[in-house]
Amino acid sequence: MDDLLYYLGFNLVTGIGPTRLDRLIACCGDLQAAWEADPAQMALAGLDGRTSASLLHARKRLNLASEFERITARGVRLVSRDDPAYPVLLLQTATPPPLLYVRGTLTPADRWAVAIVGTRKPSTYGIDAARKLAHDLAASGVTVISGLALGIDAVAHQAALQAGGRTIAVLGSGVDHLSPQTNERLGLRIIDQGAVVSEYPLGTQAAASNFPPRNRLISGLALGVMVVEAAAKSGALITVDFALEQNRDVFAVPGSIFSPRSDGTNGLIRKGALLVTSAQDVLEALNMLDTATHQEVAGAVPDTPEEAAVLQLVEAEPRHIDAIGRDSTLSPSEVSATLSLLELKGLVKQVGAMQYVLAREQRASYDA
Repeated sequence: MDDLLYYLGFNLVTGIGPTRLDRLIACCGDLQAAWEADPAQMALAGLDGRTSASLLHARKRLNLASEFERITARGVRLVSRDDPAYPVLLLQTATPPPLLYVRGTLTPADRWAVAIVGTRKPSTYGIDAARKLAHDLAASGVTVISGLALGIDAVAHQAALQAGGRTIAVLGSGVDHLSPQTNERLGLRIIDQGAVVSEYPLGTQAAASNFPPRNRLISGLALGVMVVEAAAKSGALITVDFALEQNRDVFAVPGSIFSPRSDGTNGLIRKGALLVTSAQDVLEALNMLDTATHQEVAGAVPDTPEEAAVLQLVEAEPRHIDAIGRDSTLSPSEVSATLSLLELKGLVKQVGAMQYVLAREQRASYDA
């Protein structure tokens, strides 16, 4: 609990993000020592004068226990990067947010997730495409991630809910401000059937500067990002940039050559994004044709050190089981059993005679 309070404290200090926090922890030894750092340690960790002053001021004015009680009393859960409930995919990114604010429920099944993004002013075609794709993905057991914005985001969330599936909305505001206001009712439905997530403290209003970091979370929470309809300079393409940095698959729905709303998506396809005409295209590319089985196995069998060790030895290019075994400390039978379990979980894939690859490696590499 103490560490969670310190994560909360740092989240309320202006100027301290994941990188600066990690430098401060490395300099001081642990999270509590970082919170209690003196000015010399702050300087040694690379904090500038303004950020150091903000930390000193926060320590004087904040009662972390009272702040925690205030937040939880509003039905908000705090999930730190040390919490087993922290999203696995997001944790694997370069700079995962140290703390998430969550309304609703995060589940292990959310590791099978696809983000759907696009224009705030979609055409009838864009609405129909987003609705069909999100519905079919959710019906297949895939969690649909989006940003609760007007347009494609809202359509994707609604379709996932109508399919009886899970959906997660990532906000550029605090989770107590379901923005935009016109989607507040939709946000409440998402809380009941998924989760609303933000890295911003309660009370934070939506602001333009908050949306690029929010887009980084959208892509980080997903195995792949699908752009349904977007103009050449659409904000949805920022999410694509983050997806590529995070080694996520990028999908695009083709559109009319006469529609400016499709310039962005058609451009992505021209540069190498995977063209999507059905949910099946996405499920095949991400090795999620049997998502329900993968989720059942993952829920029944916990991750083990053996799985983690073997998974590190599987690469994007095929590796023979003997080569994996030579590089591990496990017996041949243990390697074989572990690979079989990882395959059932959808984490690795056998592509030839005893040859294995990572099942979720990005299949399109291009400059967006």
